[in-house]
Amino acid sequence: MPEHSHEFGKYGARGVKGSEAVSRVLDSLAGGIATPVTVRRGLMARLHYLTRTPHAWAAAREAGLTVTDRTVRAWLAGTRNPTAANLERIDRAYWTVRRHNVARHLLRRLNSAGGTRVELHPLNQSQVPRPRQRVVEYRALNVRRWDRIVEAWAAADAEALDGAWTDVIEDLGSQWGQYEYVTNVGFAA
Repeated sequence: MPEHSHEFGKYGARGVKGSEAVSRVLDSLAGGIATPVTVRRGLMARLHYLTRTPHAWAAAREAGLTVTDRTVRAWLAGTRNPTAANLERIDRAYWTVRRHNVARHLLRRLNSAGGTRVELHPLNQSQVPRPRQRVVEYRALNVRRWDRIVEAWAAADAEALDGAWTDVIEDLGSQWGQYEYVTNVGFAA
């Protein structure tokens, strides 16, 4: 059984952790506000999303948006503008609440019909000297249980997501270590 890569990229290989690639795909499946928070339209959309229900507002506070209701009303009215630090907090709170809100729906879609087929695109070895290159090929597997992966993604827990993803790719057999880092992971729900 191979172990985790401790010195990834030492000989010039390029790629990202498979769990990071999975997180990016889940983010794109979750959708959300595309306009940046630094633009007035993006800021207003995020604030309306975070303040539309008491549950969303409580989740925003839990995610680190600790301003008074009066300040939020002033932002919404346009009489005051948030600082750069508060813009970052608003954006972080928005994505935290968004992930939490769509996690159950995404989980149902990914687990339906016996799971979801995932394509693993191997790491880029074009900069690795020829004698050190591995024979790594495109692989696909069917992930039947997404519970731990989606739960870790919704909580923004990178370590738990990496552990859950490693458990999934171990189904590739003795070659799973070659897919710890990839150029891309593709799936749809």
